Amino acid sequence: MSVKVQEVSKIYGKQKALDNLSFEINQGEIVGFLGPNGAGKSTMMKIITGYIPQTSGLVEVNGLDVSMDSLEIKRQIGYLPEHNPLYLEMYVKEYLGHVASIYKLGKSKARRIAEMIDLTGLGTEQNKKIASLSKGYRQRVGIAQALIHDPKVLILDEPTTGLDPNQLLEIRKLIIDIGREKTVMLSTHIMQEVEACCQRVLIVNKGKLVADRNIDFLASAKSSHVVEVEFASEVSSDLLQEISGVNEIEVLGENRYCFVSLRDIRKDVFQFAVSKSLVILEMKTRSENLEDIFHELTL
Repeated sequence: MSVKVQEVSKIYGKQKALDNLSFEINQGEIVGFLGPNGAGKSTMMKIITGYIPQTSGLVEVNGLDVSMDSLEIKRQIGYLPEHNPLYLEMYVKEYLGHVASIYKLGKSKARRIAEMIDLTGLGTEQNKKIASLSKGYRQRVGIAQALIHDPKVLILDEPTTGLDPNQLLEIRKLIIDIGREKTVMLSTHIMQEVEACCQRVLIVNKGKLVADRNIDFLASAKSSHVVEVEFASEVSSDLLQEISGVNEIEVLGENRYCFVSLRDIRKDVFQFAVSKSLVILEMKTRSENLEDIFHELTL
């Protein structure tokens, strides 16, 4: 397990920024972290990276408690904040050397700088002042500094904000390439970016986790019929497979399930419940478009 967040809350005075938030991110996953402004995304990311403490709850990165091992956590995490904090008067290569020195890379310093310049496509810009770079190249520098110490986990807070379409595609490709070897947590407001880059999406609203969805599941459901059902008691997955016409099943929470089918199966679900003496508390159809789900859960 790369990142484990268990019942985390963060309170500023009388305001609760995070409210008993729990989720896990597995090694090698690229996970999108969505939510409206003020939902608590940046606060959660700062807690994971050890920049601010949680009020209560547990956060672990690669089995290490963030509250107890903050220095080691910083060695294992690469972090690009929403507002990319670059030294504008420094040259690109000079700045990366400065960051490498902070991480005490020693003999591997020159090699890592060269690797990051190559990985992020900064070769033609490496001898320019950061102040002269476009927003897209500044974001590349930010990603390069987050990766220079070869972290196992990469936290990116709004990495594509303000980029033009070409820059956005370039950074998106870079994130996908990085995700082949790293665990990546990506905060963004761009739904297409999540669908293109991520395997899972977590949606938060008012400090609470309101959805945890598999992107492949969403993609298969777009052109299908989707039925969400809440039973009065737990039903085993093997038993649910007996429902006629079901192609895929997703567990949404306690006694709540989502069924994807090529046709409307509400009648089949009802007949199944009757035959098994199960009580249905709620049954509804829904859209599995990510943008629709976001609006439904955060308005």
